[in-house]
Amino acid sequence: MLSGLPPQPKDENVLVGFDKADDAGVYRLRDDLAIVQTVDFFTPIVDDPFVYGQIAALNSINDVWAMAGTPLTALAITCFPKKGVDPAILGEIMRGGQETLNKHGVTLIGGHSVDNEQIMFGYAVTGVIDPAKIASNAGARPGDVIILTKPVGTGVISTGIKFGKALEKTIAASVETMMTPGKFAAEAMREFEVKGATDVTGFALVGHAWEMAKASNVSILIEPGAVPLLEGALELAAAGILTSGDKTNREYIGEDIEIGEGVDKNLIKLLFDPQTAGGMLISISRERADDLLATLRENYLQAEKIGLVLERGEHAIVINSA
Repeated sequence: MLSGLPPQPKDENVLVGFDKADDAGVYRLRDDLAIVQTVDFFTPIVDDPFVYGQIAALNSINDVWAMAGTPLTALAITCFPKKGVDPAILGEIMRGGQETLNKHGVTLIGGHSVDNEQIMFGYAVTGVIDPAKIASNAGARPGDVIILTKPVGTGVISTGIKFGKALEKTIAASVETMMTPGKFAAEAMREFEVKGATDVTGFALVGHAWEMAKASNVSILIEPGAVPLLEGALELAAAGILTSGDKTNREYIGEDIEIGEGVDKNLIKLLFDPQTAGGMLISISRERADDLLATLRENYLQAEKIGLVLERGEHAIVINSA
């Protein structure tokens, strides 16, 4: 799709553009200051409109945090029907989002709404960063350790909610992980001078790891048994409670993946499961990995080392034991 766009004039101040499928764009204003910009919105994934607004806000802000940036302002984006749905629901969605923005020092400065049958909500967020401290998906290096800050499974659980198949404790665990902000990961990335990172959202753990591998010209080994999972997610996947993203994410990566024999097929489904407000996928040198993990676990109890960065091999992604 993007291949049909006319070429843009080269701008040396564009430090991160859309060419590497990164979480946000970065534009240099001066040698020690750049702006970080992103936009994201999606359909409801929980029944409570207030909680939906909270999650939508964090999902959008996370893209700035994933670059190790500091979010400052936001523009709200919503699709909502003029007829057939109580407008008070939109008020609750926006109230949840506003509470989250306020909590993290992000100022709402405007927005845009469209009359649409399908409800959608999110934000365009702008932040700042020191150009020397950008973390991007092009920063992984052979020998690095891969750390994931949150468990996966929010996609199948959201589908389970729609079909009345998800247990209350499973729903609660999913909401809790989505409501955990990426702010603390961004602070840790700056402290440990991380250069390789991305957040795990719609393209799933495998899809975002693949983008990192492609952008960094490396291969990434994911140890499936080390990946933290949300309680109840594996059972839902085994029951076939999947999102449409399972298929599209597999198509996205294509044949550029090697999956070891004997790896649980239901676990593989969770690795392809699209996430909302998912964890940070961080690449850091082996020497500093344990210290970073210890720091992350102060706020992300289920953070784990899940793989390694290898020299570029036949496949960008390898799922197998090390």
